[in-house]
Amino acid sequence: MRIRPEAPGEEAAIGALTAAAFAGHPHSDGSEPQIIERLRCLGKLTLSLVAEDDGKIVGHVAFSPVTLSGGEGGWYGVGPISVAPGRQRSGIGSALMREGLARLEAQGASGFALVGEPAYYNRFGFIARPELTTTGVPPEYFLVLPLHGEVPSGMVAFHPAFFGDAA
Repeated sequence: MRIRPEAPGEEAAIGALTAAAFAGHPHSDGSEPQIIERLRCLGKLTLSLVAEDDGKIVGHVAFSPVTLSGGEGGWYGVGPISVAPGRQRSGIGSALMREGLARLEAQGASGFALVGEPAYYNRFGFIARPELTTTGVPPEYFLVLPLHGEVPSGMVAFHPAFFGDAA
């Protein structure tokens, strides 16, 4: 398996993989493929990595900029992250996450934010921090990974593409 940036023409395969990965998930509304597509179309898909095995895409992770109310820059939202149903729990998601975090940290990222299961994302250093919040998410599921200096405080806003807005 190798991890690499998505290539032109792989949009449909990434969308299908993402839809399959989230099908039936209790916390999914089925919008994950559209989130990725909207971010891509708006030029807000900062980093899009795929895991490829035997010429087939078996995993994907998206990173996009987030806005902090205090004006701090260099923060990114993680997700959606998807692994083919038959390949879940085999380390593909972890490999995608580690590679994406490392690539953006090497480019000067200040931190990351996501909405997800603490039991999974804690292994990468993500934790709930009371000084950073977002709207519409129980605080225990809004997780951040600050990389440098003091942890900022305030509201974190994901791109409107996460909520169906193409602005």
